[in-house]
Amino acid sequence: MKLNRYIDHTVLKPTTTLEDIKILCMEAVEHDFAAVCIPPPFVKLAKTFVGSTTTKVATVTGFPFGYAAIEAKVAETVLAIVDGADEIDMVASILAIKNKDWAYLEKEIATIMPIIRNKGKVLKVIIESGILLEEEIIKCCELYARYQVDFVKTSTGYAEKGATVEAVALMRANLPANIQIKASGGIRTFDFAKELIDAGATRIGTSNGVALVKG
Repeated sequence: MKLNRYIDHTVLKPTTTLEDIKILCMEAVEHDFAAVCIPPPFVKLAKTFVGSTTTKVATVTGFPFGYAAIEAKVAETVLAIVDGADEIDMVASILAIKNKDWAYLEKEIATIMPIIRNKGKVLKVIIESGILLEEEIIKCCELYARYQVDFVKTSTGYAEKGATVEAVALMRANLPANIQIKASGGIRTFDFAKELIDAGATRIGTSNGVALVKG
């Protein structure tokens, strides 16, 4: 099984350097990864590194805790698109999920989604599945299915628990077939990545992409 087109080659640490971004992008292009996922200030630079290749540039908004105001997420989204991002990985308000404030979450996605669609971009909503109850994951799937997001994503990589096969399978069972799943957080081996894909993931977010494709 070839993993390369599943992989979002990722560096999101706060100490990320220009050289880190260059290496990440060069590796992604060399191995024909689906995307690089990088901090927002590096989007323009990453676009110059990947050029006209098939590797997309993804960045994050509301990262890593999701509790930025909706207006802040809108501003981050617009700026990322202006800078050239192809895909946006937005952290949902985890505070709202844990407090069962589904009206706020609906307002958040209803505000962001038209911006994404108007510009023909891809939205991945991060729900931080490792710290949610099963019923919370299911409610998230139901909400984001109504708004036809492109992906629901398991994790930021900053919570104590990242992607699990069980969470991906639960998400797959509660999302329509046209909405994809990105698994991320703690994916360091080919075997684990394959398990996640077999459970329903169609993207793998990892900083270990080169090692994964080499088996």
